[in-house]
Amino acid sequence: MTGGNRNDVTQLIPLLQAVPPVRGKRGRPRCRPDVVLGDRGYDHDKYRRLVWALGVKPLIARRGTEHGSGLGKQRWVVERAFAHLHWFRRLRIRWEIRDDIHEAFLTLGCALICWRRLRALVTDAVD
Repeated sequence: MTGGNRNDVTQLIPLLQAVPPVRGKRGRPRCRPDVVLGDRGYDHDKYRRLVWALGVKPLIARRGTEHGSGLGKQRWVVERAFAHLHWFRRLRIRWEIRDDIHEAFLTLGCALICWRRLRALVTDAVD
């Protein structure tokens, strides 16, 4: 977690390095994802090379090109998650100075979103 005045692209490599091993089929577990998606804010050749060096394929939209790269279908899920978190006024703007308090509110917000979704699924299944 960084301050609001830091560019997100500076945290791309530390984020990929911090991904825990993914459980799956038998054998050596993958330590990193196969592909990373990004919007135009991540379009820097330096970061593309660093992502490739980690063994991850960067699918990042290019600046100055038309929209419609096809990345929106996958990124929509992430954007929707942020929209759900913005239901909570406390998370819309970061008021807390301490990281641990803000992270606790994020965790609580995610838990409430999951609970609401599960409750809606259960009531739909019962009806």
